[in-house]
Amino acid sequence: MPFDAIELSSVAIGGRVLSVSDEFFAEAYHLLLVEPAISLKGQFGPNGALYSGWETRRHNPDHDWCIIQLGTPGSIIGFDIDTSHFNGNEAPRASVDAFRGDTDEFPSKDDSRWKELLAPVDLGPNAHHLLPIPRSEPVNFVKLKMYPDGGIARFRVYGHVVPVIPQDPTHVFDLAHVFAGGSVVETSDQHFGVGSNLVLPGRGKDMGDGWETKRSRQKGHKDWAIIKLGIPGYLQYMEIDTAHFKGNFPESCEAHASLDSKEWTLVLPRTKLGPHRQHYFQLENVEGQPFTHVRVTIHPDGGMKRVRVMGSRSPSVPAMSTPNPINTATPTSTVPVLPLTPEAFAPFGKVIQAYQDHATVPKGTKITPANGGTATKFHKLALLENRYPNTLDATTGLSVYRCKPINVHDGKINVNVMERHRYTNQAFIPMSSTNGTGYLVVVANGGDKPDMTTLRAFLAQPGQGIVYDTAVWHQPMTVLGDQDVDFTCVETQVGNGGTEDCEIVELEEDNVISLRL
Repeated sequence: MPFDAIELSSVAIGGRVLSVSDEFFAEAYHLLLVEPAISLKGQFGPNGALYSGWETRRHNPDHDWCIIQLGTPGSIIGFDIDTSHFNGNEAPRASVDAFRGDTDEFPSKDDSRWKELLAPVDLGPNAHHLLPIPRSEPVNFVKLKMYPDGGIARFRVYGHVVPVIPQDPTHVFDLAHVFAGGSVVETSDQHFGVGSNLVLPGRGKDMGDGWETKRSRQKGHKDWAIIKLGIPGYLQYMEIDTAHFKGNFPESCEAHASLDSKEWTLVLPRTKLGPHRQHYFQLENVEGQPFTHVRVTIHPDGGMKRVRVMGSRSPSVPAMSTPNPINTATPTSTVPVLPLTPEAFAPFGKVIQAYQDHATVPKGTKITPANGGTATKFHKLALLENRYPNTLDATTGLSVYRCKPINVHDGKINVNVMERHRYTNQAFIPMSSTNGTGYLVVVANGGDKPDMTTLRAFLAQPGQGIVYDTAVWHQPMTVLGDQDVDFTCVETQVGNGGTEDCEIVELEEDNVISLRL
């Protein structure tokens, strides 16, 4: 099958068995499982030998059937009817019917809409049968028939999805998602996990349903995957998910984007990754330019679960469900507010938090039991810094900020003022409830003024504190919700807290940035 074909029937995208004529020896749900069929030779249940597949009773006078709803509507280009480990009890012949109906219906085996896509073909024992067909009209129900009875291990329906595109041209969605028509068209290596998993829905169940390359032994090695977006679009940010990859996640990654795979633009500089978590990165060099492909490069190797490429469709691309699409959209310059993670915040400071799973703690962090075994200590998540001249009497202490919530209009917040501290870093640890909404952390790098091209915005959760690195520009603490929040501030001050180390800049009107929650 073509590299960019999607397994439309897979349970990984929601494929399911609706009804079946018989499954006396082995249940039909096995047909759609992601993993290959395994041998259960020598194992028996109350009805007989066990098989990883669908097996019916003997002596059917005509045929058995299984009705399957595809995970998403698509145009079928072929099938894999797999009889692995069925030998002497395999189905001798099979055919496939299909049609498109409403997503919430349960068609019967005699529905008049069934149309034959694959005429009866001979099957052999313990083998994959790859059966291409001319590209069909979009369908979402298939009926697998076997003549007269027997066993089939796996049934894979390959094709191209009918893209689901938002009607609103300004709506931000995952352009790479399989349901939007995204597909992985090329990879450098997929030794342990295939690249096409990167665009599937959800976060999967284990390392087996992600993309994982073999271990490299050469200095400077890197692996990569190229994703074709479902439609051309304006990019905003990416999610890199390393769920379940705890000791084999990539050390770092970078991303490039392209229009028609001709010239590649760096949109995410090489950035460190962490184990078993979702990373959110705002993209660079994407303003005003639509893209069709994204290349994700990992250093030096490893595994990741999903890649989400968030953006809006190009105005020239109509929504699939809109007869008269609105083509007035322009690429937004609003800065997205992304979840706070240690890796994304690293250019600006440190994240202070505990970790339930010790395998997900940033590399190098010392962890020890404490309080007689009733607590866990995560050592030195951030160090204090003091660059004051020796002639100044500076001391480190604890202060408390009581912060009032800000007003949010239409999901947007303006950044009008930023400050920095050239001589010290500052830690802010929430002490009171944030009402579950968290607080905003807005930062930028730069010299005498903030470099607005580096501005990033994060949503910190109640259990997270932050440390601003020395000389990092930041918006004053910004609380959401409807309650005041107290923050403990760890800072180094001269005397009783003068202004020697606090520079405040009011942004000019044309530099004011809006944040979208």
